[in-house]
Amino acid sequence: MKLILFLVLFITAQNIYAQIPFQGRVLANNKPVETIVFIEEANAELQTNSNGVFNYTFSNEGVYHVEVEDLNGLIQRFEWQVTASNPQFDFYLAEEAVTDQLDEIVISGTLKPVLRSESLVPVEVYTPTFFKKNPTPNIFEALQNVNGVKPQVNCSVCNTGDIHINGLEGPYTFVLIDGMPIVSGLSTVYGLSGIPNSLIEKVEIVKGPASSLYGSEAVGGLINIITKNPLYASKYAVDVFGTSWGEINTDLGLSFQLAKKVQWLMGVNYFNYSNPIDKNKDGFTDVTLQDRISIFNKFSFDRKSKKQLAIATRFFYEDRWGGQMNWNKKYRGGTDVYGESIYTNRFELLGLYELPFTEKITSQFSITTHDQNSMYGNTPFLAKQNIAFAQFYWDKSIKKHDFLVGTAARYQMYNDNSTATINADNTFIPSVFVQDSYKINNLFSLLGGLRYDYHKTHKSIVTPRIAFRYESKKGDILRLNAGTGFRVVNLFTEEHAALSGARDVEVLEDLKPEKSVNVNVNYLKTWMLNSNFILQAEAAAWFTHFSNSIIPDYESNPNKIIYKNLDGFAQTKGFSLNVDAVYANNLKMMLGATLQDVSKTEQNIRTPQMLTEKFSGTWAISYTLNALNLTVDYSGNVYGPMRLPLISPLDPRLAQSKTYSLQNIQFTYKGFKSFEIYGGVKNILNWTPNKNNPFLIARSNDPFNKNVQYGADGNALVTPENPYGLVFDPTYIYAPNQGVRTFLGARYNF
Repeated sequence: MKLILFLVLFITAQNIYAQIPFQGRVLANNKPVETIVFIEEANAELQTNSNGVFNYTFSNEGVYHVEVEDLNGLIQRFEWQVTASNPQFDFYLAEEAVTDQLDEIVISGTLKPVLRSESLVPVEVYTPTFFKKNPTPNIFEALQNVNGVKPQVNCSVCNTGDIHINGLEGPYTFVLIDGMPIVSGLSTVYGLSGIPNSLIEKVEIVKGPASSLYGSEAVGGLINIITKNPLYASKYAVDVFGTSWGEINTDLGLSFQLAKKVQWLMGVNYFNYSNPIDKNKDGFTDVTLQDRISIFNKFSFDRKSKKQLAIATRFFYEDRWGGQMNWNKKYRGGTDVYGESIYTNRFELLGLYELPFTEKITSQFSITTHDQNSMYGNTPFLAKQNIAFAQFYWDKSIKKHDFLVGTAARYQMYNDNSTATINADNTFIPSVFVQDSYKINNLFSLLGGLRYDYHKTHKSIVTPRIAFRYESKKGDILRLNAGTGFRVVNLFTEEHAALSGARDVEVLEDLKPEKSVNVNVNYLKTWMLNSNFILQAEAAAWFTHFSNSIIPDYESNPNKIIYKNLDGFAQTKGFSLNVDAVYANNLKMMLGATLQDVSKTEQNIRTPQMLTEKFSGTWAISYTLNALNLTVDYSGNVYGPMRLPLISPLDPRLAQSKTYSLQNIQFTYKGFKSFEIYGGVKNILNWTPNKNNPFLIARSNDPFNKNVQYGADGNALVTPENPYGLVFDPTYIYAPNQGVRTFLGARYNF
């Protein structure tokens, strides 16, 4: 109690403001621009001089946003950090500002806003401009061109999926919205498809454990989806595109002032695909049919203290189905025609409030409800999940130390109709965490962190981490990170294969939480080769060792998915390289490559992980023809072979996939003010996973296994009608089952 009283008195006593003279410069094609500059947090409108320079004196250090009118009369927005040691900043007006592209402000690595180059934890940043190079209807698909990140499709029928980072399965990836852990459990299956790209300010990705700040699930890495700030979002924004397969995606955005000190942002995404297609002639839909709407509202309040206050809500509804081509809703739940039909209702409330003290104390909260009504053939899956989360943290700098001290609490109620959940599961996990970033000198920095969580079943869990950063006088940046992670498993929210198909889940023991130890080395180098050419390379190597691993066993029994703690260990190790290049604001290239080895070792037998490629590569190359107001984007990825789950020794499908590539091209015309027209071709090579395979879905002609004969051991027998001894299985899928298609769209921003 004395400590709390001391902290309160100490915080409220802090009222000293530092005056920071700041000079900014606005450039276009490396030439000064006379224009109007608006600093949002200061509510200040300034005019640059003939040298493109403006001056302003800030009363506080921190992250600020500025709007600049470019040569075409359009508003470009920038984010940067003002400190006494960084009193100058250059704003480059271009399609994608070089400074903004290569050195964004990031928060996900340490919960503190810092320049990406200065963060002790490596953070990758992707802006809406990157995702526009290959337009998609949701963030799940949009991540396909991020190096080391793979959207993995897990079911041929309902197209469920998850996000893999550095080869680790989806449950190891922690997904946040505005720093809030609201995408977990049930929403990891379908929730990612409901986040519209139009709402995204940027996406931050941390590869490697982050449990010391974020707790369970942040074992393999995290993805933080940061939504737009209503204060500087476009007043009106429309983005509509359609494909030759019949998909229609519409994004609408509105932003205006509701009251004198209240700014409102609304985003609506509607996606519809209602055109059953069966290109591979197996009698089943190649792509799941969907009718989906997501409505997002965000309110930002202007306070006298200039502290942040924001509240956001999101409602999501989806009706999706896949199955035999003649399925309709009258067959839902029956055994005449097979279909997988899922109704999803989801509501989210999240908020951020900075306490009205001179000290930076931030509170965050989120409340989510998720209701899923599903039928997988004649197997019902009815599930509900409610999550409440609250967090307070104090950000304090003392000389060369940058402290972060916080506490968090998470409550989850989960219930479903499966045999694994006899009674509703109510879980409350309180946590405390502390972090200290110490700048030893201009070259060396050190970070240490520690988190304590208490789980009712697993009791006390402690996760430490340490990070080191070195920056040479030539600008070379070397980072070393090490830490531990943990993960608590909820099987039925993660294992969709238990529902889609004929397999049963068997849990052999009381599962212990997984634990991991990770080491990551990162090297970042930027070359200013001349006034027109900037090149940046980032290389990383990592090693993670898992104990108590919980890896689904598909192979011991073809009719079961068996879960137990691994009697041994699992490891992942690898190397990745990202190269970004910008030349004369015309040519932009983002290239990436990853080599990885993910395996488990049990009883001295080492086995590569299922559905995990040894190597992958990504690219996004853009070239702008200024005279034609035309930009060409060529993007794609390539994946190496991976082990695939067979269900019988005689199963004729490939046991290992072939190397494959998904490639896209897009043309964007920007000759109109505030208006763009774009179009192109997706999957130019027309590659689908049924290439070189006799079929994808096992026994698609008998999805209810009515004609399967079983032996005494429960396995399917080989008969003249069933020569491979198979049962119905739609989970043999490792890539999107959608071939070549054209697309055409238009964007309007005001």
